[in-house]
Amino acid sequence: MYPVSARFLAALAESHTVVTEVVLFKTDGGVERLDHTGGSVTVDRGSAVRRTCTVTLPDPALIPRTPTDKLATYGAKLRISRGIQFNDGAIELVPLGVFRLDDAGGDVDEGPVTLSGKSLEIIVADDKFTTPYRVSGTAVTAITALILRSIPDAEIVSTATDAAIGAKTYDVEADPWVAVLELAATIGAEVYADPDGVFVIEELPDPLTAPVAWTVAAGEGGVLIKADRRMSSDGVFNGVLARGENTESNTAPVSSLVVDTDPNSPTYWSGPFGRRPAFYNSSTLITTGQCTAAASLKLRSAKAPNASADITSLPNPALAPGDVLRAVYDDGTKELHQAHSFTVPLEVGGDFPIRTISAKEDA
Repeated sequence: MYPVSARFLAALAESHTVVTEVVLFKTDGGVERLDHTGGSVTVDRGSAVRRTCTVTLPDPALIPRTPTDKLATYGAKLRISRGIQFNDGAIELVPLGVFRLDDAGGDVDEGPVTLSGKSLEIIVADDKFTTPYRVSGTAVTAITALILRSIPDAEIVSTATDAAIGAKTYDVEADPWVAVLELAATIGAEVYADPDGVFVIEELPDPLTAPVAWTVAAGEGGVLIKADRRMSSDGVFNGVLARGENTESNTAPVSSLVVDTDPNSPTYWSGPFGRRPAFYNSSTLITTGQCTAAASLKLRSAKAPNASADITSLPNPALAPGDVLRAVYDDGTKELHQAHSFTVPLEVGGDFPIRTISAKEDA
């Protein structure tokens, strides 16, 4: 969860004044706030580009007509925030993301103007290779080079354990962001642009060990509006075999099978669910340890949809994908969930649907 004050979290369950901010970073270096009437930011951990946005502006005169107009879609960026104005007048804003402005349009006479954008991963993804691109060395070093290739002033923070990778050459027209995600998988990590626009390389949070970030409770003083829970075995796997064979580095083939070893898990490898393996291959995997890390990363996602929930609560702009939530229902039942995707409204009073995975009882 994005760092906020205890006062902020407490105010979410009370009547409060919502404050939103949309800042435009123009291609000529200018910066200005945009008057807006609504919009939303959608955050999805399962998407290569983690954050997308829409913003509604009331003034149709802002619809761009030439490449030099301030809302022209030729490199301008948006920074969006939502927060609270407390009774004493103090304001606490939480960033929701930095976005490349990709689309701007609307009714030229009456408006409104609708803007849409994607978070900074899209800049790397769109910068396709025009010559063969070779990676080698260590995973974090290679990931860093790929990001800086497209965004020279990018801020990159890594908390993942780095490791050597097998050399690999990506073809012309290949997607550099796909390469970034492949390299991250070799060390059991994920990469994304955070709400401040910083690129983060970190290990995938484990819902079994991660602390509870937020309690979503029903009843007076709570923020829970409703919850729907489901189970499905479609697309669920309880084992991942990761394999690597790199002729470019002249290394021997390596592999590792990682399975669900928890006897209490509904997807236990030796349980009634049966054995349902998935497979992952990458020439960047050159050791058994890397295969294990990559398979472990893939397995967490592969088995997660067995239990999921849709929780609708009062909006919390500080929530992050991977955060563990404790849901407390009207009957006192408690469950732990891991946030997977959600949409933060910029309008006052909008609902806050949260798609969660790995729902389990809170013991």
